[in-house]
Amino acid sequence: MEKGPTMDLGMDRWKYYGITHTDHTVMNPLSLEKTRELVGLLRLPEGGRILDVACGKAEFLCLAAEAYGVTATGIDLSPYTIKAAGRNVEIRGLADRIELLHMDGGKYQPDAPESLDLASCIGASWVYRNHRGTLEVLKKMVRPGGLVLVGEPFWVTDPDPEYLELTGADSDLCGSHAGNVAIGEEVGLALLYTLVSNRDDWDRYEGLQWQAAERYAADHRDDGDVEALLRSARRSRDAYLRWGRDCLGWAMYLFRKP
Repeated sequence: MEKGPTMDLGMDRWKYYGITHTDHTVMNPLSLEKTRELVGLLRLPEGGRILDVACGKAEFLCLAAEAYGVTATGIDLSPYTIKAAGRNVEIRGLADRIELLHMDGGKYQPDAPESLDLASCIGASWVYRNHRGTLEVLKKMVRPGGLVLVGEPFWVTDPDPEYLELTGADSDLCGSHAGNVAIGEEVGLALLYTLVSNRDDWDRYEGLQWQAAERYAADHRDDGDVEALLRSARRSRDAYLRWGRDCLGWAMYLFRKP
């Protein structure tokens, strides 16, 4: 779950996320077990077509391709992540079914509108301005009866001003869990399912980042970005432990286009 492109990390943002997500299979606060559960609920047609914008390491696409025999396109702007996605796809023997594009997902257009069986954007709604904008764009890409899947944060409780100051976030970063669902319905989508991260999921997602940053810093002392890496990673860690663990939630929202 990457923050928006304006967040100041003091170093190249893609390098930062490439390092801190080294040990992640899925790059969001949902466990691999729950991701597999979600894929099992999709019931995609054999040989269908799907798209994942900001695909991370392409684990979701690989699982969907293995389960349903679909062809897929994955898009990611990070040069580090798209390489990791390529390795994952090759290792799984899925290069003939999963196309990976290193580009801005906001500029991608499918060959034909309303042609996909599923379009997803997980944890990167800044690509389309916000949650509503993401749902509106993805809706136009899928066929009638097709699926739209997004991963979004939500406030469990009102965020502490100190938390917002430390993270550089704004209170309108997200809404409520129910509000995320309501927006989907407002743009004309029917909710099918939500899958919510618990504290164990969050602790794993955050903790793997701290470990990866500290390990990289210890192994690359001559890297000029180490100071900024540790400063940002530790700031994120402290914000999570003091406030984020209690106020910020995460869910996957599965909608159907009528």
